[in-house]
Amino acid sequence: MGDLELLLPGEAEVLVRGLCSFPLPEMGSEGWSKQHESLEKLNMQAILDATVSQGEPIQELLVTHGKIPTLVEELIAVEMWKQKVFPVLCRLEDFKPHNTFPIYMVVHHEASIINLLETVFFHKEVCESADDKVLDLVDYCHRKLILLVARTGCGDPYEEERSQDSTPMQELQKQAEMMEFEISLKALSVLRYITDCVDSLSPSTLNRMLRTHNLPCLLVELLEHSPWCRREGGKLQQFENGRWQTVPPSEQQRLNKLDGQVWITLYNLLLSPEAQARYCLTSFVKGQLLKLQAFLTDTLLDQLPNLADLKGFLAHLALAETQPPKKDLVLEQIPEIWNQLERENKGKWQAIAKHQLQHVFSPSEKDLRRQAQRWAETYRLDVLEAIAPERPHCAYCQAEASKRCSRCQSVWYCCRDCQVKHWEKHGKTCVLAAQGDRAK
Repeated sequence: MGDLELLLPGEAEVLVRGLCSFPLPEMGSEGWSKQHESLEKLNMQAILDATVSQGEPIQELLVTHGKIPTLVEELIAVEMWKQKVFPVLCRLEDFKPHNTFPIYMVVHHEASIINLLETVFFHKEVCESADDKVLDLVDYCHRKLILLVARTGCGDPYEEERSQDSTPMQELQKQAEMMEFEISLKALSVLRYITDCVDSLSPSTLNRMLRTHNLPCLLVELLEHSPWCRREGGKLQQFENGRWQTVPPSEQQRLNKLDGQVWITLYNLLLSPEAQARYCLTSFVKGQLLKLQAFLTDTLLDQLPNLADLKGFLAHLALAETQPPKKDLVLEQIPEIWNQLERENKGKWQAIAKHQLQHVFSPSEKDLRRQAQRWAETYRLDVLEAIAPERPHCAYCQAEASKRCSRCQSVWYCCRDCQVKHWEKHGKTCVLAAQGDRAK
């Protein structure tokens, strides 16, 4: 699994084989928390595997043991919990926790799963192993894309000022809102990987994407509004690697990753013969798709040459007659997970919230310390640094750094020479930091 390992091969297999679906009332319980920790370890190891490009055992294990459908079930279950149970917890007047970390773990669970799926769905065999649960995953991705489109023009949750009078639960709600944006962006990537398998998807899945959700038109809206781009102080910013970053003028014509995912998804859906046979090009659809012509500049085509085929398709579409909506009688599968969870828990949301308040989200100090210790063991510093999207930079010359100051462990250098040159400036703060650590 590469030079840096979080999990040994045998340990990873044990964790994968133990993955299971939990009922909504058990979210946050001790058994659920242990599985959440397992997922975090698998998530980090999968990123490490992909980074070093030396085979990807986590992806292989998930396929071999048939656990992709389980991950989809858990993903949609925690999505429903956040929509149905979490708001009830936030409204309970008698619930004023001193520590919201146990609830944060459940809120963060969705981000953990979608991140793991984004990492492993790059491989077509993973999509194929999802079986009929790919229908549920397509619906999930559609819901997240709707949130992205609705977010346009509503302001940036990352920039909202935090009130000093906010309660811990109100702060947690704000964190959940900020997290939702990143989850939606990862869902876009997962959808793109699903469409990479368009030739092998079931007719029901294709109909769901093209007829039920009309994903191509939704993707056109995303390209028009680009919720991952904004203007701040007259400067263009893009959301990348978990934060907004200013784009220098020399880079503004460069295609960003998220726009690229939308274009590839459109290419897959519009140019596949299987998809074309099922997509009804009505006058509305034609009008929406022809908006893409304005975006297909020479600069974009230089970066994604395959889009020349899409440009040709649109030129042909502009001259073609539109089709009336099809009214065929079609028997097809429908997604089951969301509807089944609603049937099982309808009318029980408040009861579930109160049960979790008493038995899950009010742990003793001893339980919190034990949980914190487990998390410290899960999140190893060397692993977190290895999977970080940005590498540290030398404090002296700003080059990419691989060595830390051995005394304070907080300042990075690219070589011994830079550390010596920087010592006059860093020395005093380094000594103080080291003394503070010893005092602890």
